[in-house]
This record gives sequence, structure tokens and C-alpha cells, in this order.
Amino acid sequence: MRLVLATRNAHKAREFAALLAPHEVVPLPDGVQLPPETGATFMANARGRAHAAAQATGQVTIADDSGIEAEALGGAPGVRSARFAGEHATDAENLAKLVREVPAGSRLSYVCALVLVDPSAGTEEDFEGRCHGRMAAAIRGDGGFGYDPCFVPDEVPDRTMAELTPDEKDAISHRGRAAEVLLARLGP
Repeated sequence: MRLVLATRNAHKAREFAALLAPHEVVPLPDGVQLPPETGATFMANARGRAHAAAQATGQVTIADDSGIEAEALGGAPGVRSARFAGEHATDAENLAKLVREVPAGSRLSYVCALVLVDPSAGTEEDFEGRCHGRMAAAIRGDGGFGYDPCFVPDEVPDRTMAELTPDEKDAISHRGRAAEVLLARLGP
């Protein structure tokens, strides 16, 4: 199946292309406007983008919203993960702010809300994946992106997400888990 991915994030596009194979994940066409992320939940943000892209393209569309929740911050940064250090913050600035504010060993969760919209069938389906872990004592690794250098997953307690191979990360990540449920729904 051909799926339009409602994002302009190159990292997410690469991850979803690998996670959803053998389905074809295609980039959002230039000129398609996506709504701002103003939802109170990851699912609300993903839903808005999926519907906007499906309406603009007339094609089956997937959209995600994902981020990190820190128990020490009452679930923040949550839906503001990409803007935690400010509206136009870089990944490095967001990571530095989280490291400053969350003590080592504190509980963290990665969350991915994934929405599939089929405009010809008039359907929407929602999926969610979570990965639980803790804050690393120090930033480590050069793989992945975003908060990966500080996130130690429960399944691999001696390495950060940024130290895992892409296959290891995909097997346990929030995106990998949401994509696995979507793949089971789509079938071969």
C-alpha cells in the first residue's frame, strides 16, 4: 500500500519508510499546508495533520506526533517536545534543557501517536506506541536524534537509544511499536 507521510521531518520519514516496509511511504507533497501543533495530546496533533494531508492529497495518509514525557516534570515536555527550549529550538537545545531539568535515573517515556486516514473510505484509525526508560547519567551515543542520547530504555539498560543500532532501536522504540500495530492492521 502507498502511504503519504504527513511530516517534513527527514528523520521520521526515514524511520517510517523502514518500519512500514513493504508498504511504500512517500513524502508529503510540497505545498501541502499542515495545521499547527496546538492539540493538548499527541493523538490530537497527529489526527489534525493526517486529516489535512489526506484532504489535500486524496490519498491514504499517516501522521504521527511523538515526544518524551519526564515523570520528574509531571509529563512535560510532552506535546511540546520539539519546542521544549523555545519555539525554534534545535534538538541539541531541547536535549540540553531536559538534561538540566531532569535528574539522572528519573523515569522517562517516549510516546508515539499514529493516525491512518483513508479519504476514499472515510475512515480514521489511531495507534499508539510507548517506550519506557530512564534518564542517563550522561549524554551518550551519536545515533538516532532528538532526546535519544539521554534515554536509556528499560529493555537495554546499559545503552542509550543513541547507542543502539537502527534495528535494535526499531524493535523497542515508541515509533517501532506504533508502526508494528499499524503493520498488523494493514497486512502484507
